[in-house]
Amino acid sequence: MPGKLTINFIVVEDSNALAQRAAQHFTELAEQAVAARGRARIAISGGSTPKATFQLLGDSAQPWRARMPWERIELFWVDERCVPPDHPDSNYRMTREALLDHAPLQPQQIHRMEGELAPEEAAARYESALRNSFRLEGAETPVFDIIQLGMGPDGHTASLFPHTAALRELGRLCVANHVQNKDAWRVTLTAPVINHGREVFFLIGGADKAAVLHEVFLGPRDLERLPSQLIRPAGGILTLVLDKAAAALLPATDAGGCSSIERIE
Repeated sequence: MPGKLTINFIVVEDSNALAQRAAQHFTELAEQAVAARGRARIAISGGSTPKATFQLLGDSAQPWRARMPWERIELFWVDERCVPPDHPDSNYRMTREALLDHAPLQPQQIHRMEGELAPEEAAARYESALRNSFRLEGAETPVFDIIQLGMGPDGHTASLFPHTAALRELGRLCVANHVQNKDAWRVTLTAPVINHGREVFFLIGGADKAAVLHEVFLGPRDLERLPSQLIRPAGGILTLVLDKAAAALLPATDAGGCSSIERIE
């Protein structure tokens, strides 16, 4: 998407602080969405970094569980591995164990990707679920209130992996994507859907992400190799929630751990 992109980044000390700051971010955005529109439609990713955040959100000893407007939340997934929901690699299983088993969400509020189905069928069924849930007509695109993304050391986000067919998909909401170097199928939201989100943020921790973060946000455009560069929200603002190790090669933050950069293309 051409034009100016403002990238706001929030940097905290370590992985524990990152989970706490992300839980706060989720809670504040959900509260704002419910206040503005009566509900919060949230799409989440898998991985170890969000797992720690989800555990905090579901922990009755933490303030976030009491603050989250659970009865007004609808939960979706950004992507899923093509495995059954009880498989150790399942994003749904991770979220269920970390959050869903502890939070007061009803089954009708949870919209999982059916990774146990054939990849194309799983993608088609999720696209249909999105159309029904958001009451879409024709070529309309769903507008999520909150989309939380991760980033791999190879520059992928969601299941938009380097040099895969899903990177070039403009019309579908959800697609099956074969990742050759993993010899595996994934189901993923497409970049246009992610870019329609009202609040889109990356949650990233660890020194192994520092180099790719610098390339994605400060380096030249190379969408095939660095799919995270596809993420340019329509509202023109993207947020990164990072620990110091991941942010090591980005510009210095201010005293509050916040800063911003702009890309104009």
